[in-house]
Order: sequence, then structure tokens, then C-alpha cells
Amino acid sequence: MRFDSEYFNLGYLDTLSYKDTFIHRLDPRTKLLVTLIFIIFVVSNSKYEITKLIPFLIYPVFLLTSGNIPLRAVLKKILIISPFLIFIGIFNPIFDKRTIYIIMGIPISQGWISLFSIILKFILTVSSAILLIAVTSFPGICEALEKMKVPNILVIQLLFLYRYLFVLLEESLKIVRAREARSFGKRGKDIKTFTKTLSVLLIRSLERAERIYQAMLSRGFKGEIHLLRKHSIGFNDIVFAVSFVTIFYILKVYNIVNIFGEELKSIFFNESPYFRNKGSLLYISRWHQCPFRCFSQDISWRICGYYRC
Repeated sequence: MRFDSEYFNLGYLDTLSYKDTFIHRLDPRTKLLVTLIFIIFVVSNSKYEITKLIPFLIYPVFLLTSGNIPLRAVLKKILIISPFLIFIGIFNPIFDKRTIYIIMGIPISQGWISLFSIILKFILTVSSAILLIAVTSFPGICEALEKMKVPNILVIQLLFLYRYLFVLLEESLKIVRAREARSFGKRGKDIKTFTKTLSVLLIRSLERAERIYQAMLSRGFKGEIHLLRKHSIGFNDIVFAVSFVTIFYILKVYNIVNIFGEELKSIFFNESPYFRNKGSLLYISRWHQCPFRCFSQDISWRICGYYRC
């Protein structure tokens, strides 16, 4: 059944967090802070920016490869959330029709550019968040939040939400199986049966919540959750954080794709930035670029046999 497969697939990211790789051994606080800084740098780009966003793929790719995370699992999670992206950016090409580029005679409006920018930002931010859970685990992220002085009540609520989400789904799985065992064809799949199923699930959830609360009080729960695995920030964490924050800053300040494109253009089309046009003569701005070095800088040159100067 589809519901069964989705239930067992929900905790798959947590199983990936038990691997023993370089990125898994880093302190959760380091990975959480670097990921938050990464998201801030990505989101802070202009809504018409595309080329600047492409090099930011280096961070998700690094997490994916160093953590040995299956690409298919990450893509599947992104596709599940992608319908929200459609509602966010689908109207941009309709309302923003100002032409900004013409490619092979086809006008490209600012609306399409902003739509592609939103798609890139969505892929970068969501993939980094998914990979963060895959290489850290959700309890590890909550541990990092607690050490970063986030209010304890919020951390506990997040832990309870994550832990008992699986319990709620297991209860839902039992109800779905019972309904399918007692129905045939399309019977038992109408709205009336669905509302009755939700009411039964609500009653069972309230009863289970009361039993769990009483059990926690009887075991001396005082609002703190102690984790067995402890982490500490080391040299590898500092190198990881400093390196990637520096890379993010460079990618934000400089358009690496445009710079690389200009270099390729200068190589293949002989339009080096060292040359400049003055009337009918070509000048070289750095005399040492000519291997013959037969003339001094900024003087009109004749054809020396190597460059047309």
C-alpha cells in the first residue's frame, strides 16, 4: 500500500544520520550555523539573479558527497515540497513582462528570470535543510539548538513533535488497514468515512497523550531531555565553518560564472582584457604579455610577428 511505503520512508533521513563520515562527526552546532549562513547568503541575492546562485551548489554537493547520501532520496523529498514553489512563482511571468534579454530572437521577460531565480533558491535552501537532517539527525539539531541557548520549552516541543509524529502515523496506519480490510472496491472511501476516521484518530491521540504525560511524570521528568551522544567543537569544525563562510562571501561578492565566462571568451575569441582598442591600432596594456618584449609599455607597436599590436 502507498500509505505503508510513505510511512516507512518518513524516517529514512534519520537512518542516514547514523553513518560514520567526516561530515557526520562534526558538531551539530557547526553544521546548523553554516547551513543557516548559507541560506541567508542565498536568499539575500536579487530576485533577478541567476548566475550568482549557480556556484552556491558547492555546499549541497559537498554535503551529499562527503556524507554519502543517496541523491535519489534528496530529489524525492524536494519534489514532494515542489508544489508550493509553483504557487509562489507561477504568476511572475504573467505580471512582470518587461523584456530583459533577447536570446536567438526570443524575448525573455523579467518574470521568467525571477521565476528561475526562485526555483534555484528553493532547490538550494530545501536541499541544504534536507541534507542537514540527513548528516545530523533531528535530535542532533535539537541538541545544537539547546546548546545555542534557544528556549528549552521550544526545543522540547520540537523533539516531542518529531518523536510522536511516528506514533501518530502508526496509529493512522492501523486505522487505514482496518478500513481497507472491511471495505470492497470504492466503498469506505467517501467523505463521511474519512471524517469518522479523523475523529477516531483524534480521540486515540488524546488518550495516548494523557498516558504518555502521566508516564513521564512518574519517571521524574523535569523539562529536560538528556541525549546519550555528546558533541564538542574541535579543529575540524572550525576549519569547516571558516572555509565555507569564506566561500559563501566570495560567491556573494563576485559573480564567478561571469568571470569564468569572460576568461573563456578571452581565450577562444581572442578578446583578452589585456588588449584595448585605440583607433585603428591595438595596444597592449602590459608589455610583458608579448614574449619578444621588444618595445616598452604604452607605445604604439608594429606587427612584431607574435601579436598584432
